[in-house]
Amino acid sequence: MKSALLVIDVQQGLFTPPPAEAEEVLLRINQLSERARQAGTPVIFIQHQTAHEELAHGSEAWQIHPKLQVKAGDHRVDKTTPDSFLRTNLGKLLIAEGITQLVICGYSTEYCVDTTTRRAAGLGYPVVLAADAHTCHDKSHASGLQIRAHHNATLSSIQSFGVKIRAVPTTEVSF
Repeated sequence: MKSALLVIDVQQGLFTPPPAEAEEVLLRINQLSERARQAGTPVIFIQHQTAHEELAHGSEAWQIHPKLQVKAGDHRVDKTTPDSFLRTNLGKLLIAEGITQLVICGYSTEYCVDTTTRRAAGLGYPVVLAADAHTCHDKSHASGLQIRAHHNATLSSIQSFGVKIRAVPTTEVSF
């Protein structure tokens, strides 16, 4: 299987204030990105944008987090919904690159990471969710770490798509 690494919404405005384990997640995403590049796997940075100032295209808040290592040859996809496929060029890019499996990491676990993982599986892409390389902010009902653990368990137990969704630690992700 030919993989691509999707790094979802790791942007300055979404990491201010920092979500759960922000520094560790940034480090793990950089490790995944470097291993992907060494294996010849496309790295795709996905950036959320809004019509208002929160994440306006080109604004400081919209920029990829400065601690992420973005290299020449990496791809970028802009999106406006939690679904990285909806009204974007992601699907065409994956087809053009011959991608048959996705590795997913980033922000926000319960919105964009979850939605993109489910959509990818629905489109027939097996998904490897980097279990310790996605994050979100604490909520009134659960901490960011609890939310991440819940989604790792929930997403990896879905079988109805006909393809596997596996949640595995960054150190066990292979390209």
